[in-house]
Amino acid sequence: MSAYRRPVPQKHDVWAVGDAYEAYIGRWSRVVAERFVRWLDVPAGRRWLDVGCGTGALTATVLAVADPGDIVGVDPSEGFLAGARADVVDPRASFRVGDARDLPLPPRSLDAAVSGLALNFVPAPARAAAEFARVLAPGGVAAVYVWDYAEGMAMLRHFWDAVIAVDPKAADLDEGRRFPLCRPEPLAALWAAAGLLDVQVESIEVPTVFTDFDDYWQPFLGGQGPAPGYLASLPDDHRRAVRDLLRIRLTTLDDGSIPLTARAWAVRGQTARS
Repeated sequence: MSAYRRPVPQKHDVWAVGDAYEAYIGRWSRVVAERFVRWLDVPAGRRWLDVGCGTGALTATVLAVADPGDIVGVDPSEGFLAGARADVVDPRASFRVGDARDLPLPPRSLDAAVSGLALNFVPAPARAAAEFARVLAPGGVAAVYVWDYAEGMAMLRHFWDAVIAVDPKAADLDEGRRFPLCRPEPLAALWAAAGLLDVQVESIEVPTVFTDFDDYWQPFLGGQGPAPGYLASLPDDHRRAVRDLLRIRLTTLDDGSIPLTARAWAVRGQTARS
């Protein structure tokens, strides 16, 4: 029996427009990505895969930090891949459409398979974990990171707490409730069940300082992801009620900035060496 519930796709889970994603989550995911890649400490010149590469934030970080021989980014969204191809201009990088549950790569062909902020959106994460293991050469590293939606991703925790205060019926849409996978124990269990060895889970926490309330609020209006997608579905008066409650609840410094933090959970493991 799985240690976590399978995520149920919601109509608000929209991922297609790169610029809107960057303003919403991408700018913070890049900071986490650097710490994640340094934690993996994969030697230079290796063959990498970025699953659910989106706009290419993690791919670009691997190129800058890990000096790979090459890296393939795979994502189901053509819109995101167009942005990745435009932003990540490096002959070592290539991008293709693909599904985490059926990776378009041969077995035992890569040294590192990674994913950033995507695994919890895969309808069958166990299949994705098995695919990570399948495409890795002996001794290869499989690793992902996901937001700590339940507690540690403050910008989203504040948002959903305000939404539920305005509309208690929206509680089941809260990403902290929807994605129980995004905790240390389920992540470790998932990796172990895929046959990966030496499994480790690490907390990565970064500051997310918003210059003012608009810098916090406006990205939620971009329609990319569960929270913005839900917000776009609301009538104007409900949307204003969420906004006004957040304005009251968020701590604002004298200069108008809003200092928050974001925590991600990262898991890594290795395939057997022989």
